[in-house]
Amino acid sequence: MSVLSFRRPDGHVFLTAERNRAEGWIHARWSGVQTLETVQQGGLAYVDMLRAEPCAKLLNDHRELVGRFTEANDWIAQVWTPLIVQAGLRYFAHVLSPGIFGQMSIKDLHQRIEGVFELRMFGDLEEAKQWLRTVDQQP
Repeated sequence: MSVLSFRRPDGHVFLTAERNRAEGWIHARWSGVQTLETVQQGGLAYVDMLRAEPCAKLLNDHRELVGRFTEANDWIAQVWTPLIVQAGLRYFAHVLSPGIFGQMSIKDLHQRIEGVFELRMFGDLEEAKQWLRTVDQQP
C-alpha cells in the first residue's frame, strides 16, 4: 500500500490518500475543515494517483471532516469530475461526515455530478467497503 499525506500550512493533516491494491481502491480520509485550496490539492492528487496506476474505485471518507465545503463544489463538478472520469474512476463510495453541514455539502455535490460515475453515500465505513467489493471492475 502506498500512502500520501497532505498538510495545511499550520501542519494539520487534512487528507490521507492510501492506495489499497489488495482491495482495488484508493481510500481517502479527509480531516478537519476543508477549503477550496485543500479540496483542489487533494482532488488533483487523486487524479495523479489514477493516472499513475489506474483504479476504478474511490473510498471517500468524511468521518473526520468538519463543516461545509460547498464553495468547492463548482470546481469539483466542472474541473475535477471530468479529469477523474478520464483517469478511470467509475465507482465512488462516500462515507458521510457526522456533521449536517458536511452532509449537505456532499448532497449538493451529488446533485451536480449524478450519473457521471456510480456514487453511493454511506453512514458506515464497512458498508461502503462492502459495496465497493461487489461492484464490477470490467468496462
